[in-house]
Amino acid sequence: MRHNVTLKQFRCFLAVAETGSFTAAALRLHITQSALTATIQQLEEVLGLRLFDRTTRRVTLTGHAERFRPEAERLVNGIDGAVSDLVALAQGERGHIRIGAASSVISQFLVPALPRFRDAYPGITVSLRNPAAQQTERLVLEGEVDFAIDSKFRGAEELDYTPLVSDCYGAVCHRDSPLATLDRPIDWTDLPTGGYVGFSADTGIGHFLRTHAAHWSMLQGEHDEVESTTYLFAMLARGNYYSVLPALAYQRNEFPELVFRELHGPRLSRELCVMTRPLRSLAPSAQRLLALLTDTLTEMPMPPGVTLLARRQPA
Repeated sequence: MRHNVTLKQFRCFLAVAETGSFTAAALRLHITQSALTATIQQLEEVLGLRLFDRTTRRVTLTGHAERFRPEAERLVNGIDGAVSDLVALAQGERGHIRIGAASSVISQFLVPALPRFRDAYPGITVSLRNPAAQQTERLVLEGEVDFAIDSKFRGAEELDYTPLVSDCYGAVCHRDSPLATLDRPIDWTDLPTGGYVGFSADTGIGHFLRTHAAHWSMLQGEHDEVESTTYLFAMLARGNYYSVLPALAYQRNEFPELVFRELHGPRLSRELCVMTRPLRSLAPSAQRLLALLTDTLTEMPMPPGVTLLARRQPA
């Protein structure tokens, strides 16, 4: 059965939902209150349910409307994003790109690439977000960012994951610690049970280690945890602790007394992927930024323990 729902009806519904008032919503939309009321009534007739409960002071969403609201927001945001991309293209490379990325990706890859992008496309602005690992996939799915660069957390069937780089895991410790001074490659059995500082389960690193290395003794016992490498490096620099990190995350370290020792037996690595929605084409501006990022990574030397997986597209 076909339902003739219009974008105007969605906008009117969301305006009332956000303001809690037909009067305020009408002012926001620059239409009369009677026109707004008629539009909402038409939407309710098409859907076959009431969307709002009204009192003399307040308008509230019904239970059905509460469930409907996120879908309406995603639809309107998706259309607005598509229209904005077309307008930006028509106006000569003007627009805005929203990116979510791991902090190590931002500092090591995006920051070096952005000046080149700005020189090539001065009319396009970029916003960078560093969401918690468990939020990254949701931001892409709901259209709050155009794309993201991070490791898979849970993995979403609705997303495409294109590998960009991989980096191996290793022990990070003070240069004077026994781990640092071993004159041979180290493996997981060399890690002591005491002094380990881990990451909480809601972080990408913490989630990865709990999934792939939970059987090692240093993860099974009680240990300190952090949510950020900023706090971690300050703790490790005191000399009594060590941690396990992917190589790229270690590159953000500003303490010269810390060292990174790749772990073997087994060698674990993570993939950092470009996350996109396959059912919605990337805006031309975002495609250009990704192409320039790949070019930048191809030209720059990869840090130790980091392998480039993406390849420059032929011209």
